Amino acid sequence: EKIRIKITSLGLTESRITADETIQQLFVECRLNNFLAEETPLSLPKPTGGQRIHYNYSTVINVDKENNHAEREYLKSILLKPDPSADSLKFTVVSDPPEDEQDLECEDIGFAYVSLKEIFQKQRDIIEQDIDVLDSQDASAVIGKLTVTVEALSALRSVHKECRND
Repeated sequence: EKIRIKITSLGLTESRITADETIQQLFVECRLNNFLAEETPLSLPKPTGGQRIHYNYSTVINVDKENNHAEREYLKSILLKPDPSADSLKFTVVSDPPEDEQDLECEDIGFAYVSLKEIFQKQRDIIEQDIDVLDSQDASAVIGKLTVTVEALSALRSVHKECRND
């Protein structure tokens, strides 16, 4: 009973991000509501025109009854009362300051989302799919594509079955 997340790669479109020379290294954080934040262990050099950087990072969020009650309750709430702002996995692309400029802060430059509710409704996991990365300063601007895998369907089915039995 787990949700498997894989962050494969990131490509950027021409935008303020590609033009900004202070943005050099990027990592990706994945967050499930307020429970859990995982980030790629490496920050990689910002990709240039048309290239992609490859993280090939995967993680697992355990949602078994015994040890992860809060996470299961959260998944139940997604299935029972949808809240579009809270029923998604949120991926944040973060600029990591260069070694010689550690006084600079990490900066969120873009966000991408995968709806767990939608995975359940469509009865289909997301496998190696490109999702839009939206500019953190202008949510209508797509600044790139993040290739991800989110395998959550079996965990969501299990939680849904439990809801029906309650």
